[in-house]
Amino acid sequence: MLLSESYARCEVLARTHYENFPVARLIPRSLRPHVAAIYAFARTADDIADEGYDTATDEGGLSAESRLASLRRLDEQCVAAWENRPLDEKTAWIFLALGDTLRRFSIPPSLCLDLTSAFAQDVTKRRYENFAELLDYCRRSANPVGRLVLLLHGYNDAERFALSDAICTALQLANFWQDTAIDWKKDQRVYLPQEDLARYGVQQEDLALGTATPSLRNCISFNVERAQRLFDQGRPLAASLRFPLSLEIRATWLGGTAILRKIRAQNYDTLRARPRINSADKALLLVRALFPL
Repeated sequence: MLLSESYARCEVLARTHYENFPVARLIPRSLRPHVAAIYAFARTADDIADEGYDTATDEGGLSAESRLASLRRLDEQCVAAWENRPLDEKTAWIFLALGDTLRRFSIPPSLCLDLTSAFAQDVTKRRYENFAELLDYCRRSANPVGRLVLLLHGYNDAERFALSDAICTALQLANFWQDTAIDWKKDQRVYLPQEDLARYGVQQEDLALGTATPSLRNCISFNVERAQRLFDQGRPLAASLRFPLSLEIRATWLGGTAILRKIRAQNYDTLRARPRINSADKALLLVRALFPL
């Protein structure tokens, strides 16, 4: 397979998949193939992790052992691509482009391996004992995305990385609190730290109810403010970046904090309804991103 063909297939996946790669709508045209290569890797790994539960199902889901083995193979191919070694024919369409992108922008493969380690954790882990455990997950599931975007745009300094990490972790946490009911219904996954549930007197059974108990509302409120503090820490990042990335990061920040406001407006009940950003919200956020106060 030619390198150009590899990039083309990655771009097709990025355009047609049901989820969009974060902070990719306003990137310069010259960077789009490289964003698509990273997206193809991350999307493929995430799909492997989501294909079934802990055991094979009648619907054809793969066992946890099989999915973990597939993720390990992706790791091996990622390193091989970075080192410009021969690749498996089956996944060469991803890794030819990915390896070229990693080498061209001096991106360490460890960022990709962090993503797959988080996806692998999703296969087997359903509970988080404390906030430190959750932050470690976010460090691998969310923060690499922000760092990859910065590296593609030529930013490689510790200060911006730290600001980006704060925003990415906050976005991941906001998504957790937004999807409390969805995660429970999917596979009884709980991202609220167990020590926080105990502190506020929340029982696991409370998550199966159609509406949040006062105890659960208090627990979610506490964790919403944790996410807000991280958003506040990362806010200066956009002002330090060139346009149009500055606009994209500002809009992303505004979208994440808008989710937290909607959770507050629902009195922290994310079991009854999932807070969403509608079309009117998006238009307003874009205006605010274009004309920051």
